[in-house]
Amino acid sequence: MTKKNSKLRREALVYHAKPQPGKIKIVPTKKYATQRDLALAYSPGVAEPCLEIAKDVSNVYKYTSKGNLVAVISNGTAVLGLGDIGPEAGKPVMEGKGLLFKIFADIDVFDIELDTKNVETFIETVKTIAPTFGGINLEDIKAPEAFEIERRLKEELDIPVMHDDQHGTAIISAAALLNALEIAGKKIGEVKIVVSGAGAAAVSCTRLYKAFGARGENIAMLDSKGVIRRDREGLSKEKLEFATERKIDTLEEAMEGADVFIGLSIADIVSPEMLLSMAENPIVFAMANPDPEIDYNLAVSTRKDIIMATGRSDHPNQVNNVLGFPFIFRGALDVRATKINEEMKMAAVKALADLAKQTVPEQVNIAYGETKLNFGREYIIPKPFDPRLISCVPPAVARAAMDSGVATASIDDWDKYEEELLHRLGNDNKVVRLLHNRAKTDPKRVVFAEADQIDVLKAAQIVHEEGIGHPVLLGREDIIRELKKEIEFEADIPILDPKTDEHNDMKKRYARRYWDGRQRKGLTLYEAEQKMRERNYFAAMMVNEGDADALITGYSRSYPAVVKPMLELIGKTKGTGKVAAMNLMITERGPMFLADTSININPTSRELAKIVQMTAYTVKMFGFEPVIAMLSYGNFGSSDFPEAAKVREAVSYLHKYHPDIIVDGELQSDFALNRDMLQDKFPFSKLAGKKVNTLIFPNLDAANITYKLMKELNKAESIGPILLGMRKPVHILQLGASVEEMVNMTAVAVVDAQEKEKKEKEKKGK
Repeated sequence: MTKKNSKLRREALVYHAKPQPGKIKIVPTKKYATQRDLALAYSPGVAEPCLEIAKDVSNVYKYTSKGNLVAVISNGTAVLGLGDIGPEAGKPVMEGKGLLFKIFADIDVFDIELDTKNVETFIETVKTIAPTFGGINLEDIKAPEAFEIERRLKEELDIPVMHDDQHGTAIISAAALLNALEIAGKKIGEVKIVVSGAGAAAVSCTRLYKAFGARGENIAMLDSKGVIRRDREGLSKEKLEFATERKIDTLEEAMEGADVFIGLSIADIVSPEMLLSMAENPIVFAMANPDPEIDYNLAVSTRKDIIMATGRSDHPNQVNNVLGFPFIFRGALDVRATKINEEMKMAAVKALADLAKQTVPEQVNIAYGETKLNFGREYIIPKPFDPRLISCVPPAVARAAMDSGVATASIDDWDKYEEELLHRLGNDNKVVRLLHNRAKTDPKRVVFAEADQIDVLKAAQIVHEEGIGHPVLLGREDIIRELKKEIEFEADIPILDPKTDEHNDMKKRYARRYWDGRQRKGLTLYEAEQKMRERNYFAAMMVNEGDADALITGYSRSYPAVVKPMLELIGKTKGTGKVAAMNLMITERGPMFLADTSININPTSRELAKIVQMTAYTVKMFGFEPVIAMLSYGNFGSSDFPEAAKVREAVSYLHKYHPDIIVDGELQSDFALNRDMLQDKFPFSKLAGKKVNTLIFPNLDAANITYKLMKELNKAESIGPILLGMRKPVHILQLGASVEEMVNMTAVAVVDAQEKEKKEKEKKGK
């Protein structure tokens, strides 16, 4: 095992074990603080819903969580690429599946691991516990038993059942295939298809392709023995279904003249020569994980006309099951479907295929570092971070369930349903994943000014290993090297100690530049040289002089002490009167941006207006349209006190000179956050009917207290303070920030550097 794999192993084990074992837990959804609450939750009040369900069993959806509860069930016989490792060893995977259901579609999960390989026992056990659940997701069950288990449960249960290993890949790859064929100018009924693999996923994929018009005589399926021919003895029912009459035996023979290759087998079995033997505009889905049947770069360099997809996130066109199963179950649950049938799967395919042809939201372009994703060879399937998935796929699935007669509840107002689906996204932290993903598209050199602190070094290690940025470590070299050994951080990362004489040339150059700018402000050259022995001054000059792209500091010193040298050396963006700070809070209602949380104690009305402008720009940098409420203790002129009046004046200025910004106030915080209250009482407001995502506070007291209360009482994750208005990407941590907070702030610093570089290029281009 390599050192890298050893470290990953340790981190994975710690992740699953701390701070409490596992990845999911049960959280109450009702109040339970008083004796009355408990009397309603349990005896005697609980008897009433029990009686209502006894009268009409469908009331179970009205009074219990059944309608949003899915069982992820496995016997651990085919876990990932690990094989038959048993039910207990498979449990972390099932918990992980539960986590994905929750964060992508807000579906609750109980994971259930069954200690049996007997098909009848498995089926009877699931049937016995089925009344608990609104749906059953079968997972990691080996073929051919998986086919029989799913077939029987679909027939014998009245709730949706799906084996995701079979159908997830089928649905996503079918959507990609339809779009790839359109780009290639080919018809599905005419193309020759090679399927490498004959397991559950391969069988399900090929069946679904046939449902869309692929013809059996044009399909060649291979297992470990070669092409599955009809004259081969001992074929299973599933293999016989796809056996060919053609007199071919090998993959090389099957690939000659083929239009489509579907890989669900093992790595590196397709050679460049095989690829060259395929038809014009070949479609190659090499989906073996982690290593595809042919390397992506090798494939695209071999055939310039190729349309290729893999199962990997580091290449275009990732066939990822998370595009399917959460949203398919969401739609099925919302109409209380009795099953997931072919019509529902095909509806999901069409919805995904159509979504890839629509204009991509800027949030998705930003996340993937693209100028503009457009339907074409390198974009034939939506990205997993696309926020439209939840409002696109579930309605299509729900409609298909209703149209095909398997829905037991109906949706009448589809606009309202789509709005409810979008609201479900509010309780996750996709914004953090988007932020990291965007940073990885163009990592920058980031100076860590306190790298001899172990937590700072851990953050730098994660930043390096995750590809978020390229760390530069400042501090005592002997301490840093010792700590690197302790945490097994073996990468060759630059280490600089400004207090030694080793980097005198840099320090003298930096001191001279610093002195040039402040010699008429009482600073001597000698004092400038002494300042360059201090890490924050040295680090700031590294960024100023282009020896680094961004800076992270503040872990071990008070905020004001760190801000001062940054303002002296880096300075403000041209035209910016004030620097400000913003915190991004990950809340249950979605991301919330709060300003000013760290800099301006009591800003004037004009300064508040400037803070709004800077905050709006930064919110857009994160890929969100800013909807801004300017807060006070009054609403729209209800108070004439100066504290409220200055907010009102700032709003008036913004409405007059920056009408493009969606902002209003002065507003009390509850009205700002409650759309119904705001619409009812103040329908004239520019915020009426909109979901506010940005809060501007009248002073530092209010902003700082609020974000820290949210962080501690509501356990809202905080990213910040993010400095606004600085000339260079400099970001200052809160004293004692966690490793996770430092990693997130580094991602912010990298994205900030990307944006500033982009603006500089645009300026030079004019």
